[in-house]
Amino acid sequence: MTVHISTPISTHLQTLLSKRAPPKTLCPSEVARALSSAELQAEGVGEWRELMPRIRDLVWQMRDEGEVEILQRGEVLAADVGVESVIGPIRVRRKV
Repeated sequence: MTVHISTPISTHLQTLLSKRAPPKTLCPSEVARALSSAELQAEGVGEWRELMPRIRDLVWQMRDEGEVEILQRGEVLAADVGVESVIGPIRVRRKV
């Protein structure tokens, strides 16, 4: 597993992923909604929705490092699918 700079976002993401055994998935919004008001403020945002682009970027980084799989409509996204080309909800799961 690659070591990421510890931020409230990455900490909550790792915690939620560790509680879901594959093939169980999570929605990235669960990570954003898990942050406290103080953590949101420390991230420089007023509400959790503002963090979604950062969370998606982190998830894609983790996917590129072989840690997670990203799914859309129940299908794992191919390795060449970039964050900028995916519109709509995604799910994330630990890679087995």
